[in-house]
Amino acid sequence: MTERAKVLLEALPFIQQFHDKIIVVKMGGRVISNEEMLNTLLQDVVLLNLFGMKMVIVHGGGPEISEEMRKSGVKPKFIEGLRVTDEKTMEILHEQLAGKINKQIVLGINHHGGKAFGISGMDGNLIRARKLIYKTTTSKGKEVEIDLGLVGEVEKIDPAIIHNFLKAGCIPVIAPIGIDAEGRSLNINADMVAAELAGAMRAKKLVIITDVMGVMRDPNDEKTLISTLTVDEIQSLIQQGIVKKGMIPKVEACLKALQLGVERCHIINGNIPHVLLLEILTETGVGTMIVRGK
Repeated sequence: MTERAKVLLEALPFIQQFHDKIIVVKMGGRVISNEEMLNTLLQDVVLLNLFGMKMVIVHGGGPEISEEMRKSGVKPKFIEGLRVTDEKTMEILHEQLAGKINKQIVLGINHHGGKAFGISGMDGNLIRARKLIYKTTTSKGKEVEIDLGLVGEVEKIDPAIIHNFLKAGCIPVIAPIGIDAEGRSLNINADMVAAELAGAMRAKKLVIITDVMGVMRDPNDEKTLISTLTVDEIQSLIQQGIVKKGMIPKVEACLKALQLGVERCHIINGNIPHVLLLEILTETGVGTMIVRGK
């Protein structure tokens, strides 16, 4: 019993520190598709909310969207990790991302005693977007522009509607679809939406939940996990090629959030049971924390 009490007491200073503070959590599609892992994550979200933390969820849904596209006879197409989005793909995004997946998370939070409210970035003028002009360099060193279709980037976030949900004791669950000046809906990278939203809301933390431990010196060896990194160290790891592929958009989102005033960012593995509690309420944490500087 004494050991259990010690565990609870270790959490006390963190509960005090983050009480009444905003924490933006981005949940990746692979984690969401694992029902058992999603269930423990949503329990964590509800508990942290009961501790007085203002939890805001942004979610992806890549694997389920790709599967639904295949069922509809549409072959998913990616360019350097970004989904090419035509009209048909956008319809599926509305059905799956803003519909099925969003409501699955809302229902899970409500089931565990929270009060969730699901919206997309189109609602309440939350996310004003502009079409993404994507540039890349060919093997011959020539810079070219690639049309990704209905893919956007954040132009402006108006968090008023989210603040209203938080005041009402709700946990907002947000699908990363924005709307442009012409009234078109645009597909936006969920990591970057979470970063921009965390900055606009002056969040204390941004937590990106993925399916790897965090930033590792050797991606194949979890023992090489780096528990704390500064902005300079992250940029050095990118230049060295240690941070690469799918981890780059996640660390770039963290760098953006820090630039916008968020205090700390975390990249953690959603396959660890109750990983949110372990990262936020313990001294050592279990993933990678990124800070401005030492």
